[in-house]
Amino acid sequence: MSANVVVYTTDYCPYRTQAKRLLERKKAPFTEVNVEERPDLRSWLASASGQRTVPQIFINGRPVGGYSDMSALDRQGKLDGLLAEGPSPDLAPLPA
Repeated sequence: MSANVVVYTTDYCPYRTQAKRLLERKKAPFTEVNVEERPDLRSWLASASGQRTVPQIFINGRPVGGYSDMSALDRQGKLDGLLAEGPSPDLAPLPA
């Protein structure tokens, strides 16, 4: 079973490529949601994550931060465990 991973990005987000590459190296399927033309999602994203920057990565509905944060989790040996967790059955879907 694998985690439900959602990566919120914009067109001109230099770290989105790095975030996606890290997830691909981990063989972790993810959904990319572009928030470039979606002020409603950008507003929700800032509220849900506490951050205004992108990318913002959610694993099983929990914000883990941007690429630097996810990379730090990987260096600490914590990312694989998060990616291996299956989504909770009562997990509300994230906006797309």
